[in-house]
Amino acid sequence: MRWVLPDHIQDALPSEAHQLETLRRRLLDAFRVRGYQLVMPPLLEYLDSLTTGAGQDLKLRTFKLVDQLSGRTMGVRADMTPQVTRIDAHLLNRQGVSRLCYCGSALHSLPSTLTATREPLQLGAELYGHAGIEADVEILRLLAEVLRLAEVPASRIDIGHVGLFHALAARAGLVPGREEELFDLLQAKDVPTLQVVLADVAEPVRTALLALPGLYGGPEVLERAAACLPQDEEIAGLLGELRQLAAALADLPISFDLSDLRGYHYHSGIVFAAYGADSPAALALGGRYDRVGEAFGRARPATGFSLDLRELVWRLPARGEAAGILAPCVDDAELGREVAALRARGEIVVTALPGHDGTWNEAGCDRQLVKRGDRWAIVPLQGE
Repeated sequence: MRWVLPDHIQDALPSEAHQLETLRRRLLDAFRVRGYQLVMPPLLEYLDSLTTGAGQDLKLRTFKLVDQLSGRTMGVRADMTPQVTRIDAHLLNRQGVSRLCYCGSALHSLPSTLTATREPLQLGAELYGHAGIEADVEILRLLAEVLRLAEVPASRIDIGHVGLFHALAARAGLVPGREEELFDLLQAKDVPTLQVVLADVAEPVRTALLALPGLYGGPEVLERAAACLPQDEEIAGLLGELRQLAAALADLPISFDLSDLRGYHYHSGIVFAAYGADSPAALALGGRYDRVGEAFGRARPATGFSLDLRELVWRLPARGEAAGILAPCVDDAELGREVAALRARGEIVVTALPGHDGTWNEAGCDRQLVKRGDRWAIVPLQGE
């Protein structure tokens, strides 16, 4: 069956495609009115540009091919954020704050979860040029608003801080290989194995690292963290940033997880993940990544988030398949005026000719326009 698609690659049929395009327009309009300018990076780039500064995980997810013109290795983007960072650092070259947004297809060599697509329609927003906590607050509020507009509101936004892990790992004197092993164990909250791996780490750092998997919950977690982490100026400052977020975002469903370190090679500060009421996997991911711009010749403070638009559409409230009104394709002035008026009100009206068996194509419609005397009327599709 040569026409069968690869695993985790899907077509978008009319109903889903309409939802995707409608949601894409709504969310990009929301970005625009908040000052975020749209950019459209290319689907392909040379590999060294596409994955520079993005960490090993992104390199493994990137499809690679050879450019027939130059002979150089190219990649199909797996994440648009490094591309947008390149645009800000290398092409726009602005001195102040820059707000950029984007939406486009990406391609993953492997799915991120068992049910995920390998061709996400990635939508996101990035804020460059402001190192203060105000930028993180703006991005987190924008994320919450985007999910609300998509009708898939966040039930929980987990927040962590990669800086805490880096600070503790540096104090533990771990070599890079052991640091990555520690990162994996913290992500899995595997405390028994952590106890073995950290057996030769001096106190109080050992106790602090063992405490991280249990430091999750509401803002009260930050006070518990202050009590069990080393009492020094750097760690106190990092916890202070999280306290500022807790105060500024008290009206949002935020929580804290100090062992959630996703993307620690890539991120440099606050990281977050948004979850829906029925979503075991995160709907959106984001955080601060101040160092990535260095790879493009210009380090800039940066924070942002991205999500898969397909994932949001799959989680939209069920509205049924039927969504339009079926109209016959005939030359009738009264029918033409009726169709125009319905479309002006935002209705979907599908005009069709009868098929070879005398029936119409009813896909996507639950009502029809039929002639009643001298005028056209809307009736249920299955009967008059």
